[in-house]
Amino acid sequence: MHDSSIRKSGFWCAFACLVLLIAARPTFAESPAQPISATPAPVDNALLERQLAPASTELDEYQIGPHDLIEISVFQVTEMSRTVRVNAQGLISLPLLGIVRAGGLSANELEATLAAKLSENLLQDPQVSVFIKEFASQRVVVEGSIVKLGVYPLTGKTTLMQVIAMASGIDPVADPTNIRIFRQLPDGKREVLTYDLIAIHEGKAEDPLIKGNDTVIVGRSASAAFFRDFINGVRGFVGFGTIPLVH
Repeated sequence: MHDSSIRKSGFWCAFACLVLLIAARPTFAESPAQPISATPAPVDNALLERQLAPASTELDEYQIGPHDLIEISVFQVTEMSRTVRVNAQGLISLPLLGIVRAGGLSANELEATLAAKLSENLLQDPQVSVFIKEFASQRVVVEGSIVKLGVYPLTGKTTLMQVIAMASGIDPVADPTNIRIFRQLPDGKREVLTYDLIAIHEGKAEDPLIKGNDTVIVGRSASAAFFRDFINGVRGFVGFGTIPLVH
């Protein structure tokens, strides 16, 4: 009888602790991108504006690489307008011009190169446009509190939100306000940028473009992880009969 009373008291103490933790748990905004997360910190719009470069600027700086698919158009010269795949050496073959190096150039730089070659003996003031249809040479690494860790190809202009979706979203213990992008700069230094998925989702911040060879790391919410571990621990504690339910 005495043992039964002790077991009952132990069970109700554990149950009371669980109720108090649930009552004290922060209220989370309902969002498919963040099932469980700590309460978001206030958004510093000025800081975000400095961190997020315009999408067009980032795209202009993209360097064409092997296996990229590019679309070239020359005004009023139909035989020059075509879609070509960059070969493994970074070269493309075009009528009238032959072999042209495209690797390592931005779309704007390739436009200028083609226009200069055409203006030498063929055309006067040629109007050339270059559009990158597939960024096949570029990859992004996704790590941290994400559903599917891995390396994903960039096959076009891809934003941070799209990369998160490619990796099947963040996991239940992720902190959506702490998404970091590690980026290698041309001078060899590494740049670290921090973004808030909630602010992006709500339209308070721009959804940044991802560059080739970026690494995206999704932060972990300490409070959400503790709560999940506690629940799992209580389930195991009760499941193994340490605190038997007495009718």
